[in-house]
Amino acid sequence: MKRASLGPDELFPLGEVPPPWPGRHVRVGGLATYVRDTPATAAGAEPALYVHGLGGSSQNWTDLAGLLANRLDGQALDLPGFGRSQPGRSYSIPAFADHVIRYLEQSGRGPVHLFGNSLGGAICVRVAGLRPDLIRTLTLISPAMPFLDPRRSLQGRMLPLLAVPGATRLTARYLTSLAPEAMAQQVMEACVADTSRICEQRRLEAIEEIRIRYQEDHYAHAYLRTFRGIVSSFLRAYLPGSGSLWRIARLIDAPTLVVAGRQDRLVDIRVSPQVARVIPDSRLLILGGVGHVAQLEVPRTVARAAVGLLDEVGAGSAAGSPGRGGYLDRP
Repeated sequence: MKRASLGPDELFPLGEVPPPWPGRHVRVGGLATYVRDTPATAAGAEPALYVHGLGGSSQNWTDLAGLLANRLDGQALDLPGFGRSQPGRSYSIPAFADHVIRYLEQSGRGPVHLFGNSLGGAICVRVAGLRPDLIRTLTLISPAMPFLDPRRSLQGRMLPLLAVPGATRLTARYLTSLAPEAMAQQVMEACVADTSRICEQRRLEAIEEIRIRYQEDHYAHAYLRTFRGIVSSFLRAYLPGSGSLWRIARLIDAPTLVVAGRQDRLVDIRVSPQVARVIPDSRLLILGGVGHVAQLEVPRTVARAAVGLLDEVGAGSAAGSPGRGGYLDRP
Protein backbone atom coordinates (compact mmCIF):
# COMPACT_ATOMS: atom_id res chain seq x y z
CA MET A 1 0.00 0.00 0.00
CA LYS A 2 1.18 3.52 -0.79
CA ARG A 3 -0.24 7.00 -0.87
CA ALA A 4 -2.31 8.00 -3.86
CA SER A 5 -0.77 10.50 -6.26
CA LEU A 6 -2.80 13.41 -7.59
CA GLY A 7 -2.99 14.84 -11.07
CA PRO A 8 -2.73 18.62 -11.46
CA ASP A 9 -5.82 20.58 -10.48
CA GLU A 10 -5.55 22.71 -13.62
CA LEU A 11 -6.52 19.66 -15.69
CA PHE A 12 -10.10 20.32 -14.59
CA PRO A 13 -11.15 23.89 -15.42
CA LEU A 14 -14.29 25.17 -13.74
CA GLY A 15 -17.37 25.05 -15.93
CA GLU A 16 -21.12 24.60 -15.89
CA VAL A 17 -22.61 21.79 -13.84
CA PRO A 18 -23.62 19.10 -16.37
CA PRO A 19 -27.05 17.47 -16.26
CA PRO A 20 -27.22 13.68 -15.80
CA TRP A 21 -25.76 11.90 -18.80
CA PRO A 22 -28.24 10.39 -21.25
CA GLY A 23 -29.07 6.73 -20.87
CA ARG A 24 -30.67 3.72 -22.53
CA HIS A 25 -31.94 0.29 -21.59
CA VAL A 26 -29.83 -2.76 -22.38
CA ARG A 27 -30.91 -6.37 -21.88
CA VAL A 28 -28.48 -8.13 -19.52
CA GLY A 29 -29.29 -11.68 -18.52
CA GLY A 30 -32.90 -11.06 -19.50
CA LEU A 31 -33.20 -7.91 -17.35
CA ALA A 32 -33.65 -4.39 -18.71
CA THR A 33 -30.63 -2.54 -17.33
CA TYR A 34 -30.33 1.24 -17.58
CA VAL A 35 -26.90 2.47 -18.72
CA ARG A 36 -25.77 6.11 -18.93
CA ASP A 37 -23.03 7.05 -21.39
CA THR A 38 -20.41 9.73 -20.77
CA PRO A 39 -18.67 9.88 -24.16
CA ALA A 40 -14.95 10.52 -24.30
CA THR A 41 -13.90 14.02 -25.32
CA ALA A 42 -10.40 13.11 -26.51
CA ALA A 43 -8.78 10.48 -28.68
CA GLY A 44 -7.16 7.54 -26.94
CA ALA A 45 -9.66 7.38 -24.08
CA GLU A 46 -10.12 3.95 -22.54
CA PRO A 47 -13.39 2.34 -21.38
CA ALA A 48 -14.62 2.79 -17.82
CA LEU A 49 -17.59 1.45 -15.88
CA TYR A 50 -19.09 3.06 -12.76
CA VAL A 51 -21.14 1.09 -10.17
CA HIS A 52 -23.27 2.90 -7.55
CA GLY A 53 -24.08 2.06 -3.94
CA LEU A 54 -27.16 0.95 -1.99
CA GLY A 55 -30.12 3.20 -2.77
CA GLY A 56 -28.10 5.08 -5.39
CA SER A 57 -28.10 5.11 -9.17
CA SER A 58 -25.97 5.89 -12.17
CA GLN A 59 -26.63 9.60 -11.52
CA ASN A 60 -24.19 9.42 -8.61
CA TRP A 61 -21.34 9.48 -11.15
CA THR A 62 -22.39 12.48 -13.26
CA ASP A 63 -19.65 14.86 -12.10
CA LEU A 64 -16.76 12.42 -11.84
CA ALA A 65 -17.48 10.79 -15.20
CA GLY A 66 -17.63 14.23 -16.81
CA LEU A 67 -14.34 15.34 -15.29
CA LEU A 68 -12.62 12.18 -16.51
CA ALA A 69 -14.13 12.20 -20.01
CA ASN A 70 -10.87 13.38 -21.58
CA ARG A 71 -9.24 10.18 -20.32
CA LEU A 72 -12.09 7.67 -20.01
CA ASP A 73 -15.04 6.68 -22.18
CA GLY A 74 -17.48 6.18 -19.33
CA GLN A 75 -20.60 4.14 -18.74
CA ALA A 76 -22.57 3.98 -15.48
CA LEU A 77 -25.25 1.39 -14.90
CA ASP A 78 -28.25 1.17 -12.59
CA LEU A 79 -28.05 -2.10 -10.66
CA PRO A 80 -31.13 -4.36 -10.90
CA GLY A 81 -33.97 -2.94 -8.81
CA PHE A 82 -32.44 0.53 -8.59
CA GLY A 83 -32.62 3.67 -10.69
CA ARG A 84 -34.40 2.86 -13.93
CA SER A 85 -33.39 -0.81 -14.12
CA GLN A 86 -35.80 -3.72 -13.94
CA PRO A 87 -36.06 -5.60 -10.62
CA GLY A 88 -33.63 -8.46 -10.17
CA ARG A 89 -34.17 -12.07 -9.14
CA SER A 90 -31.53 -11.92 -6.42
CA TYR A 91 -30.00 -9.01 -4.51
CA SER A 92 -26.85 -10.58 -3.10
CA ILE A 93 -23.39 -9.21 -3.80
CA PRO A 94 -22.50 -12.31 -5.88
CA ALA A 95 -25.67 -11.80 -7.95
CA PHE A 96 -24.88 -8.12 -8.58
CA ALA A 97 -21.27 -9.01 -9.46
CA ASP A 98 -22.47 -11.65 -11.92
CA HIS A 99 -24.71 -9.01 -13.51
CA VAL A 100 -21.78 -6.61 -13.94
CA ILE A 101 -19.64 -9.41 -15.39
CA ARG A 102 -22.38 -10.36 -17.88
CA TYR A 103 -22.69 -6.73 -18.93
CA LEU A 104 -18.94 -6.42 -19.51
CA GLU A 105 -18.86 -9.67 -21.46
CA GLN A 106 -21.76 -8.83 -23.76
CA SER A 107 -20.77 -5.18 -24.26
CA GLY A 108 -17.27 -6.17 -25.37
CA ARG A 109 -15.81 -3.11 -23.62
CA GLY A 110 -13.53 -5.02 -21.27
CA PRO A 111 -11.04 -4.75 -19.87
CA VAL A 112 -12.28 -1.52 -18.24
CA HIS A 113 -11.27 0.92 -15.56
CA LEU A 114 -13.79 -0.10 -12.89
CA PHE A 115 -15.16 2.32 -10.28
CA GLY A 116 -17.38 1.39 -7.33
CA ASN A 117 -18.85 3.31 -4.39
CA SER A 118 -20.11 1.69 -1.17
CA LEU A 119 -22.09 -1.43 -2.16
CA GLY A 120 -20.73 -0.87 -5.66
CA GLY A 121 -17.23 -1.04 -4.20
CA ALA A 122 -17.90 -4.46 -2.67
CA ILE A 123 -19.37 -5.63 -5.98
CA CYS A 124 -16.31 -4.37 -7.85
CA VAL A 125 -13.97 -6.16 -5.42
CA ARG A 126 -15.68 -9.43 -6.29
CA VAL A 127 -15.60 -8.69 -10.04
CA ALA A 128 -11.92 -7.70 -10.00
CA GLY A 129 -10.89 -10.65 -7.83
CA LEU A 130 -12.73 -13.29 -9.84
CA ARG A 131 -12.39 -11.86 -13.38
CA PRO A 132 -9.05 -10.04 -13.64
CA ASP A 133 -9.26 -10.32 -17.43
CA LEU A 134 -12.05 -7.72 -17.41
CA ILE A 135 -10.24 -5.07 -15.35
CA ARG A 136 -7.54 -2.50 -16.20
CA THR A 137 -7.60 -0.54 -12.93
CA LEU A 138 -9.90 -0.51 -9.91
CA THR A 139 -11.09 2.54 -7.96
CA LEU A 140 -13.00 1.96 -4.71
CA ILE A 141 -14.73 4.87 -2.96
CA SER A 142 -15.79 4.03 0.61
CA PRO A 143 -16.23 0.36 -0.32
CA ALA A 144 -18.78 -1.47 1.86
CA MET A 145 -16.40 -4.25 2.80
CA PRO A 146 -17.24 -6.35 5.88
CA PHE A 147 -16.86 -5.01 9.41
CA LEU A 148 -18.46 -6.38 12.56
CA ASP A 149 -19.43 -3.34 14.65
CA PRO A 150 -22.89 -2.09 13.52
CA ARG A 151 -22.55 0.90 15.84
CA ARG A 152 -20.09 2.35 13.33
CA SER A 153 -22.76 2.74 10.67
CA LEU A 154 -26.05 4.64 10.58
CA GLN A 155 -27.46 1.67 8.69
CA GLY A 156 -26.84 -0.49 11.74
CA ARG A 157 -30.16 0.83 13.01
CA MET A 158 -31.86 -1.12 10.23
CA LEU A 159 -30.63 -4.51 11.44
CA PRO A 160 -33.72 -5.24 13.59
CA LEU A 161 -35.88 -4.88 10.46
CA LEU A 162 -34.35 -8.07 9.06
CA ALA A 163 -36.04 -10.09 11.80
CA VAL A 164 -39.44 -8.40 11.61
CA PRO A 165 -42.28 -10.11 9.70
CA GLY A 166 -43.58 -7.83 6.96
CA ALA A 167 -40.39 -5.77 6.97
CA THR A 168 -40.73 -4.94 3.29
CA ARG A 169 -44.15 -3.39 3.89
CA LEU A 170 -42.83 -1.37 6.82
CA THR A 171 -39.84 -0.23 4.79
CA ALA A 172 -42.05 0.82 1.89
CA ARG A 173 -44.29 2.75 4.25
CA TYR A 174 -41.32 4.60 5.75
CA LEU A 175 -39.65 5.30 2.42
CA THR A 176 -42.82 6.95 1.13
CA SER A 177 -43.88 8.67 4.36
CA LEU A 178 -41.62 11.66 3.80
CA ALA A 179 -41.91 14.23 1.05
CA PRO A 180 -39.21 13.75 -1.62
CA GLU A 181 -37.57 16.99 -0.48
CA ALA A 182 -37.30 15.76 3.13
CA MET A 183 -36.05 12.33 2.07
CA ALA A 184 -33.40 13.87 -0.19
CA GLN A 185 -32.20 16.02 2.70
CA GLN A 186 -31.99 12.99 5.01
CA VAL A 187 -29.99 11.04 2.45
CA MET A 188 -27.57 13.91 1.89
CA GLU A 189 -27.04 14.45 5.60
CA ALA A 190 -26.24 10.74 6.01
CA CYS A 191 -23.90 10.52 3.01
CA VAL A 192 -22.27 13.97 2.79
CA ALA A 193 -20.14 15.62 5.45
CA ASP A 194 -20.69 19.18 4.17
CA THR A 195 -24.01 19.49 2.35
CA SER A 196 -23.12 23.01 1.20
CA ARG A 197 -20.85 21.35 -1.37
CA ILE A 198 -23.91 19.92 -3.15
CA CYS A 199 -25.21 22.54 -5.59
CA GLU A 200 -28.88 23.33 -6.06
CA GLN A 201 -29.03 21.55 -9.40
CA ARG A 202 -27.84 18.30 -7.81
CA ARG A 203 -30.37 18.70 -4.99
CA LEU A 204 -33.22 19.10 -7.47
CA GLU A 205 -32.01 16.05 -9.41
CA ALA A 206 -31.90 14.01 -6.20
CA ILE A 207 -35.48 15.03 -5.37
CA GLU A 208 -36.67 14.04 -8.83
CA GLU A 209 -34.88 10.68 -8.51
CA ILE A 210 -36.72 10.03 -5.25
CA ARG A 211 -40.05 10.89 -6.87
CA ILE A 212 -39.31 8.24 -9.50
CA ARG A 213 -38.47 5.68 -6.78
CA TYR A 214 -41.76 6.35 -5.00
CA GLN A 215 -43.57 5.31 -8.19
CA GLU A 216 -41.80 1.92 -8.31
CA ASP A 217 -43.48 -0.79 -6.26
CA HIS A 218 -40.33 -2.93 -6.23
CA TYR A 219 -37.98 -0.33 -4.74
CA ALA A 220 -38.54 -1.06 -1.03
CA HIS A 221 -38.28 -4.80 -1.72
CA ALA A 222 -35.01 -4.30 -3.63
CA TYR A 223 -33.58 -2.00 -0.96
CA LEU A 224 -34.32 -4.31 1.96
CA ARG A 225 -33.19 -7.49 0.20
CA THR A 226 -29.97 -5.77 -0.87
CA PHE A 227 -29.35 -4.68 2.71
CA ARG A 228 -29.93 -8.27 3.80
CA GLY A 229 -27.43 -9.39 1.13
CA ILE A 230 -24.81 -6.96 2.46
CA VAL A 231 -25.27 -8.25 6.03
CA SER A 232 -24.99 -11.82 4.76
CA SER A 233 -21.72 -11.00 2.98
CA PHE A 234 -20.38 -9.44 6.17
CA LEU A 235 -21.09 -12.61 8.14
CA ARG A 236 -19.66 -14.94 5.45
CA ALA A 237 -16.48 -12.87 5.31
CA TYR A 238 -15.38 -14.20 8.70
CA LEU A 239 -16.30 -17.84 8.07
CA PRO A 240 -14.21 -20.49 6.27
CA GLY A 241 -14.71 -20.75 2.53
CA SER A 242 -13.88 -19.05 -0.73
CA GLY A 243 -16.87 -16.64 -0.65
CA SER A 244 -15.27 -14.18 1.78
CA LEU A 245 -14.90 -10.72 0.24
CA TRP A 246 -11.65 -10.27 2.17
CA ARG A 247 -10.21 -13.45 0.65
CA ILE A 248 -11.35 -12.37 -2.81
CA ALA A 249 -9.75 -8.93 -2.34
CA ARG A 250 -6.38 -10.63 -1.87
CA LEU A 251 -6.71 -12.06 -5.39
CA ILE A 252 -6.94 -8.65 -7.07
CA ASP A 253 -3.93 -7.92 -9.25
CA ALA A 254 -5.21 -4.73 -10.92
CA PRO A 255 -3.65 -1.41 -9.85
CA THR A 256 -6.12 -0.12 -7.26
CA LEU A 257 -7.04 3.25 -5.76
CA VAL A 258 -8.95 3.32 -2.46
CA VAL A 259 -10.62 6.61 -1.46
CA ALA A 260 -12.42 7.26 1.83
CA GLY A 261 -13.89 10.21 3.70
CA ARG A 262 -12.89 10.55 7.34
CA GLN A 263 -16.44 11.71 8.19
CA ASP A 264 -18.07 8.64 6.61
CA ARG A 265 -21.14 7.76 8.72
CA LEU A 266 -22.07 4.59 6.82
CA VAL A 267 -18.84 2.57 6.51
CA ASP A 268 -16.37 2.23 9.36
CA ILE A 269 -13.42 4.53 8.57
CA ARG A 270 -11.04 1.69 9.43
CA VAL A 271 -12.31 -0.38 6.50
CA SER A 272 -10.68 1.49 3.60
CA PRO A 273 -7.11 1.32 5.00
CA GLN A 274 -7.69 -2.39 5.57
CA VAL A 275 -8.85 -2.79 1.96
CA ALA A 276 -5.70 -1.02 0.77
CA ARG A 277 -3.53 -3.29 2.92
CA VAL A 278 -5.18 -6.45 1.59
CA ILE A 279 -5.06 -5.60 -2.14
CA PRO A 280 -1.46 -6.10 -3.29
CA ASP A 281 -1.06 -3.15 -5.72
CA SER A 282 -2.98 -0.41 -3.92
CA ARG A 283 -2.94 3.33 -3.21
CA LEU A 284 -4.86 5.02 -0.38
CA LEU A 285 -6.38 8.49 -0.16
CA ILE A 286 -8.24 9.48 3.03
CA LEU A 287 -9.99 12.85 2.85
CA GLY A 288 -10.67 14.92 5.94
CA GLY A 289 -14.05 16.67 6.11
CA VAL A 290 -15.57 14.32 3.51
CA GLY A 291 -18.33 11.74 3.89
CA HIS A 292 -19.48 8.54 2.20
CA VAL A 293 -19.79 9.68 -1.43
CA ALA A 294 -16.57 11.54 -2.20
CA GLN A 295 -17.31 11.42 -5.94
CA LEU A 296 -20.36 13.61 -5.25
CA GLU A 297 -18.94 15.81 -2.51
CA VAL A 298 -15.43 16.51 -3.87
CA PRO A 299 -15.45 15.17 -7.45
CA ARG A 300 -12.41 17.21 -8.54
CA THR A 301 -10.24 15.68 -5.81
CA VAL A 302 -11.38 12.17 -6.70
CA ALA A 303 -10.78 12.93 -10.38
CA ARG A 304 -7.23 14.10 -9.59
CA ALA A 305 -6.57 10.86 -7.71
CA ALA A 306 -8.01 8.83 -10.61
CA VAL A 307 -5.76 10.68 -13.06
CA GLY A 308 -2.81 10.02 -10.76
CA LEU A 309 -3.55 6.30 -11.01
CA LEU A 310 -4.02 6.47 -14.79
CA ASP A 311 -0.73 8.33 -15.22
CA GLU A 312 1.07 5.83 -13.03
CA VAL A 313 -0.10 2.85 -15.07
CA GLY A 314 0.24 4.67 -18.40
CA ALA A 315 -3.48 4.53 -19.26
CA GLY A 316 -5.39 6.83 -21.61
CA SER A 317 -2.62 8.78 -23.32
CA ALA A 318 -4.87 11.76 -24.13
CA ALA A 319 -4.50 14.90 -22.01
CA GLY A 320 -2.11 13.25 -19.57
CA SER A 321 0.57 14.87 -17.47
CA PRO A 322 2.69 13.70 -14.56
CA GLY A 323 0.85 13.43 -11.23
CA ARG A 324 1.89 15.26 -8.09
CA GLY A 325 2.54 13.74 -4.70
CA GLY A 326 -0.52 12.45 -2.88
CA TYR A 327 -1.79 13.81 0.41
CA LEU A 328 -4.00 12.62 3.22
CA ASP A 329 -6.69 14.34 5.29
CA ARG A 330 -7.36 17.21 2.92
CA PRO A 331 -10.65 17.60 0.98
